[in-house]
Amino acid sequence: MRAQPRRLLCVADALAGFKIAKDSTFAMLRECQRRGHELAVCTAADLHWQSGGPVQAWAQALELTGHPSDWYRVGARSALALRDFDAVLMRADPPFDSEYFYATHLLQQAEREGARVFNRPQALREHPEKLALLEFAQYAPPTLVTRSAAAIRAFHAEQRDIILKPLDGMGGMGIFRVGPDGLNLGVIIETLNRHGQCTVMVQRFLPEIAQGDKRVLLIGGEAVPFCLARIPQGGEVRGNLAAGGKGVAQPLSERDWALARAIGPQLAARGLLLVGLDVIGDCVTEINVTSPTCFQEITDQTGFDVAARFVDALEQALG
Repeated sequence: MRAQPRRLLCVADALAGFKIAKDSTFAMLRECQRRGHELAVCTAADLHWQSGGPVQAWAQALELTGHPSDWYRVGARSALALRDFDAVLMRADPPFDSEYFYATHLLQQAEREGARVFNRPQALREHPEKLALLEFAQYAPPTLVTRSAAAIRAFHAEQRDIILKPLDGMGGMGIFRVGPDGLNLGVIIETLNRHGQCTVMVQRFLPEIAQGDKRVLLIGGEAVPFCLARIPQGGEVRGNLAAGGKGVAQPLSERDWALARAIGPQLAARGLLLVGLDVIGDCVTEINVTSPTCFQEITDQTGFDVAARFVDALEQALG
């Protein structure tokens, strides 16, 4: 039975920057419109609150045209209360910086006023992309989180081959590999920790990256049966699509399913409707909750409609 039409607000980056051939937020919106839901859009910068009133957004009605070059039409900007929508989709891209943090507080106030926000703002705040992994360390490679250059050097001496990355990066930004020779370790530490001012994540290098950094999508706590293996190209250590990796969709392995069953229900119970696990070999290396991607790549290569699965879960959550 078809769900009743809903009013949906999507908080996302500027539409003009979307690459609709592969954008997961676009796929969500297209499926929502196909089902007859009424769409509006704003950016995180459009959220605002003033005492005596509800949290509002300078939002615009959105219509997708179906034309690749002129793919959307928007109405006039108007101040709309978030609580007047049936659902608010928080799909602003990382980095998880101070402005993102402030946006989650505005969204949480909107929740107090009656809005339904997906993913839940408190859960977004409590599961920053890299550090969410700490709770599930039994599924992760040996990992260190520190500002200390000495601790990083000791970790390298123990593990011999390591990956270093900033906590606020995305798309493979700022990721370095240092092998057994320790070449450039000092300058890499200085670059990432800024002489002890910034916290860094360090992990043992996993050679299984050659087979891909797999994105396993969890929707409503359950795994999509296909993942996207992002395979490094041209001598790169990074598989991220933004860093030139090749995306190959494939069925989940038994280990992928086991990881999804172990982690998915816990995160869903906290209000995380959509989660992206990054899996290399047998290990989870990151847990992505802000704006997980790879919907269209999986759908295009396998025929499994990820966006339809997501909207099914959203409609079910709304009741």
